[in-house]
Amino acid sequence: MDTLNMRTGGEGEPAVLFLHGLGATGAVWAHLTELVPRRVLVPDLPGHGPSAPLPHYSFETLTTAVARALPGSGPFLVAGHSLGGVLGLELASGKYDVEVAGVLALGVKVEWTQDDLGRAATFAARPPRVFETQADADQAYLKVSGLLGIAPADPAGLRETEGGWRLAMDPAAFGVGAPDMPALLAAARCPVVLAAGENDPMSRPEQLCALDPDAVTLTGLGHNAHVEEPAAVRALLGRFGV
Repeated sequence: MDTLNMRTGGEGEPAVLFLHGLGATGAVWAHLTELVPRRVLVPDLPGHGPSAPLPHYSFETLTTAVARALPGSGPFLVAGHSLGGVLGLELASGKYDVEVAGVLALGVKVEWTQDDLGRAATFAARPPRVFETQADADQAYLKVSGLLGIAPADPAGLRETEGGWRLAMDPAAFGVGAPDMPALLAAARCPVVLAAGENDPMSRPEQLCALDPDAVTLTGLGHNAHVEEPAAVRALLGRFGV
């Protein structure tokens, strides 16, 4: 069975599964999980932090790895950020023998240009860059994960290697492509809440509202709203009875 590095804590069912975005680790949820009176499951996605890489990255292979790492078949509530939000919706399709009671998809990028996809493919094809100092690698980690200026680097997101430090993330993970959000939303077998920060440059609130008129705009927040203001995202979980 495939395993992922998994942070756990708390008590109470259904458990809440927190899925981070591309380039980050589960550490981004630390302050939010403290506010949740439930059992929490916080994996590092494949190819991130200490979790092993995959031979091929797609929304399906990533979701399969998450499903295999879960303790049981649920039900689970899922809170996913960016890439993690896509995986939460994929998990809610019923294709993975996991029962999902609800999905909060935060900051999902729903509109992709050919330039966007080209840049992602270029990043995916590059070998990991080696930095001379840990401080330089810290800065690179924060830029890749969108956390510069709002959170410290997670030491688990770095790896010491010959000649210095590199990001623990497998660059090939950038190659997942663009999600088919209308299809994912249509296939979800549970309630879904879409949300984005008012100032999120990647997930524009008006784009989410085009998919779902009830999508939530988080005033004054950016792409990593769960890090900037955990209580605001915690309140959205209240829609699922948490």
